[in-house]
Amino acid sequence: MGGELPGYRGKALQALKGVSAEIGDLLRVTRDGTAHEGLLIERSEYGDEDHVVLKLRSGYNVGVRITPTTRIERLGSGAKPAFVPPPPPPRRPGLPRVAIVSTGGTIASRVDYRTGGVRPALSAQDLYSVVPELSEVAVVEAEILYSLLSEDIVPAHWAEMAKAVARHIGDGVDGVVVAHGTDTMAYTAAALSFALQGLPCPVVLVGAQRSADRPSSDAATNLTGAVLAAARAPFAEVALAMHETVSDRSIVLHRGTKVRKCHTSRRDAFRSVNATPLARLEDGEVTMLSGDYQRRDPDRRLALKPDFEGRVALVKFHPGLDPGVLQWYVDRDYRGIVLEGTGLGHVGGYCHQAVQGAVEGGVVVAMTSQCLWGRVNMNVYETGIDLLKMGVVPLGDMLPETALVKLMWALGQTGDAEEAKRLLTTDVAHELSPRTTAD
Repeated sequence: MGGELPGYRGKALQALKGVSAEIGDLLRVTRDGTAHEGLLIERSEYGDEDHVVLKLRSGYNVGVRITPTTRIERLGSGAKPAFVPPPPPPRRPGLPRVAIVSTGGTIASRVDYRTGGVRPALSAQDLYSVVPELSEVAVVEAEILYSLLSEDIVPAHWAEMAKAVARHIGDGVDGVVVAHGTDTMAYTAAALSFALQGLPCPVVLVGAQRSADRPSSDAATNLTGAVLAAARAPFAEVALAMHETVSDRSIVLHRGTKVRKCHTSRRDAFRSVNATPLARLEDGEVTMLSGDYQRRDPDRRLALKPDFEGRVALVKFHPGLDPGVLQWYVDRDYRGIVLEGTGLGHVGGYCHQAVQGAVEGGVVVAMTSQCLWGRVNMNVYETGIDLLKMGVVPLGDMLPETALVKLMWALGQTGDAEEAKRLLTTDVAHELSPRTTAD
């Protein structure tokens, strides 16, 4: 990486330094008698060291390989990459106030077509310029908390997100939107569901499957729907807002503890599992799909419980699993293990000794099912009964990822294993259903 030449290294970096080039400069690069003129643009840090990339006047990018015969000329200092948003529209009196907290992801960026670079776009001015419809829905107050890929988010980030949301709620906003990458957004939705108790207003996580530069982008529709729900929805819970179908007709709001990403790229990638979605947003109207929800109440006092224990593992059982994997976590002083068992909640008998050793070592061991629908019932088969006798905690119809987050949260609240088990099996945010319907 080269300071003023992000993404360039090796031969390409040295060639550009030889002509004192900077990002945005107009260059002519000649190789084998063919010349290309264009603006020097940034490269990915994982790109090779052999190419210089220019943005041509046509708008296309071209990479030119650096060889002993390649010649680079600096023709001038082009305007440096910059985006100047238009002035925000005047605030309309009487609109609700909504805070948008950005943590990164596809929805929280915009493409600079001049350079091909991506930059955060979560200032209030940027948001109004990208999605002007927001000015008709709410007065937006934006904060860039992180600019992270969702797979780089860890429990310590959840704690800071919860604190940021609580701060905005303390300032009197009517709702909060958290912009997040989609890959681990369900984990964060569960974490905020446990960390933010007694919410007075909605907290809505939102992401995008396709970036704003693509004609099929879902970013603007999802963001507008999330802000509208945060501003007007009658519930006061943590929810996740994404497309209900591949069309733009409706946004569905999933409960934060009952949602999973089920497709890698479709716009309707998220599904509520073992539960109906919380609400639907269509034609600007929020329709509740569940009658069992906490209602919006501006006088309700938020209880912030943002502590998470990172030494908790999620272990998926599979045929041939080495029981030593469980011992590995015990040896490293892990405080909790969530088993993603088969069917009604089983692991192979050859793992039972390792499970028992973990429980006897003070580790909280809980059981979920790797089946998407249905619930754990460890009283049916001998295998499950044996695990219950060892002290394994069954978790009903709780999703494995929700169970992982909840055990992290429970152990963050207490150092006592028995109290952590009590918290784990107490329904806090609709993560545990008393019964699961067949569909």
